[in-house]
Amino acid sequence: MHTRLIPQVFTCYRSGYSLKHFANDLIAGLITGIVALPLAIAFAIASGVSPEQGLYTAIIAGFIISFFSGSQVQIGGPTGAFIVIVYGIVQQYGMAGLTVATLMAGMMLLLMGVCRLGSVLKYLPYPLIIGFTTGIAVIIAVTQIPAFLGIQLEKIPSEFIGKLKAIGTHLHLIDPLSAALGLLALLIMIIWPKVTRRVPGSLVAILVTTLLVSLLKLPVETIGSRFGGVPNHLPSFVFPSVSLELMRGLFQPALTIALLAAIESLLSAVVADGMTGQKHRSNMELVAQGIANIASPLFGGIPATGAIARTATNIKNGGTTPLAGIVHAITLLLILLFFGHYAALIPMSALAAVLLIVAYNMSEWHFFVKLFYSPRSDVLVLLTVFLLTVFADLTVAIQTGVVLSALLFMRRMETVTNVGVVNLDDETADKNDPNALTRFNVPKGVEVFEINGPFFFGAASKFQDEISKIKMPKVLILRMRNVPAIDATGLRALEGVVKAAKRDGTVLLLSRVHKQPIDAMNKAKLIEKIGHANFHKDLAHALDHARRIIQEQS
Repeated sequence: MHTRLIPQVFTCYRSGYSLKHFANDLIAGLITGIVALPLAIAFAIASGVSPEQGLYTAIIAGFIISFFSGSQVQIGGPTGAFIVIVYGIVQQYGMAGLTVATLMAGMMLLLMGVCRLGSVLKYLPYPLIIGFTTGIAVIIAVTQIPAFLGIQLEKIPSEFIGKLKAIGTHLHLIDPLSAALGLLALLIMIIWPKVTRRVPGSLVAILVTTLLVSLLKLPVETIGSRFGGVPNHLPSFVFPSVSLELMRGLFQPALTIALLAAIESLLSAVVADGMTGQKHRSNMELVAQGIANIASPLFGGIPATGAIARTATNIKNGGTTPLAGIVHAITLLLILLFFGHYAALIPMSALAAVLLIVAYNMSEWHFFVKLFYSPRSDVLVLLTVFLLTVFADLTVAIQTGVVLSALLFMRRMETVTNVGVVNLDDETADKNDPNALTRFNVPKGVEVFEINGPFFFGAASKFQDEISKIKMPKVLILRMRNVPAIDATGLRALEGVVKAAKRDGTVLLLSRVHKQPIDAMNKAKLIEKIGHANFHKDLAHALDHARRIIQEQS
C-alpha cells in the first residue's frame, strides 16, 4: 500500500467525508496556521533570507505538500533542519543560487518517489539522524545568541569557532532591553504549556513582546528596522537563470537539501502514523515534497519539508485529512494579505527566543546521551556526524555518515554470517535442531560446509578464507539452508569454489537453496556449471547422492 503513487486526499474523500470531519479539519488548520506563522518568519530570517520568504514557503509548499501528500495529516513548510544549509548557499551563491539548488532538490525528490526509494530511506541509521539533527540544533542556538542578546553584528562568521569568537568579543555590546524581551519570550514559552497547550507558547510570546515594543515605543531591533517590513502580497512567478557550471557547483548542496527533506518528511509521516494509527505512502510523500520544492523557489520560497511539530499540532487539534493542511496554508495566506505589515513590529530578540526553543526541541539531547550506551560503532557514527555538522559542513557530515554507516553495516554483515566446515563432534551444535549434522551419517570422503546468514560482499572474503583451509574431498556439500540472499560478490566466491572443485575432481553438491540465491545463480549461469542434479531440497538427499558418488568412485 505504501508504494502506491496516489495522494491521500483522493483516498480520504472517496472513503466518505462528513461535516464533522470538515469542522475538525477547519479548526485544526486554523490553529496550525497560527502556530506556523512565527516559525515560518523565524526560520527564514535564521536562514539568511527575508521574513516573507518563510511565509511564501509555508503557503505555497504547505498547500502543495498537503494536496499531494502520502500522509493524511502531514503539514509542510520551512523547518529548522534547512537553516544551516540554506544559510551557507545564500552566503556563497546568493538567492539565485538557492533558487536553483532548491529546484534541483525538488527534481531529485520527485525522482526518488517515482523510483520507489521511499522505503529505502527509512533504513538510514538512527545515530546518523540524531547526530546531524543535534549538530544543526547546536549551530542554530549559537547563531541566535547575538539577536537574543541584542548584539548587532554586521556579519556572523560561517565557522562555528568563528561564531563563538565573534560573540565573545562583542559581549560588551549587549542591549539590556532586547535581552530582557528575549528572556521574557523564553520564559513565556517555557511556562505557557502548563497553562494550556491549545494556544502555542511561541505565538503568545511573539504577541506579548510585540505589544510591549509597540505600546511602549521600545528602542529595540525589530523585523521592520532590519528588513523594512513584510509585503502583504504573494510574489510573481520568476524562473531563475540556470547554467551548467552553477548546477555543477550546487549539486552537493542540492543533494543535501533533498536528503534532509526526504528524511524529515518521512520521519514526520512515521510519527503521524504512530499518533493516528494510519499508514502513509512513503513514495507518494517524496513526490509531494518534490513538487513542493520545485514550486516554492519559483515564487520566492525556500526549501520545505514535512514539519514534525506542526504535524503533531494538527493531529492534536483534530485534523484527520489533507484539508487541514490546506486550511493551514490558506490561513497563512490571509494573515499575509491582511495582517502582514504588523509582522514588522516583531522584536528580533523574541524571534531568536523562538528559535532557541526550536533548537532545544530539535536537539533531542536525551536520545543523544542515551546512544552512548549503544554499540561502539553506533557511537562512532553519532559523534562523527555531530562533530562534522558543527565544525565542518552539513553536506560533508551527511555524506561521511552514510559512507561510514555503510562500512559498519558491511562489517556487521561479515560478523553475523558464519561459514565453515561442520564437524560431527561439534559440541556447540544446537541439540534441539532436528537437522543438525550430528543426526546424520556422513560417509568418509564427504565434507559438509555450511553458510549461516546473507552471503553478501561482507561475508564473501570470510567464505573464501575458510574454504581455502580445507583439503578438497571427493564430495563437498555446501549447505545453504540459512542463506536468505546472495549478491554478486557472493556469486563470484561461489564460482571460485566451482572452478576449484572441477580442478581437484571434487563433486560439489548444494542443499536447500532458497529462492533468491537460486534466481541469482540462474541469472549468473552458475546452475548450469554446477549441474541441476547437484541441487537438493535438504541435507538428507544431498548425503544420499554423496554416498552413491563414493560407491561409484570406489
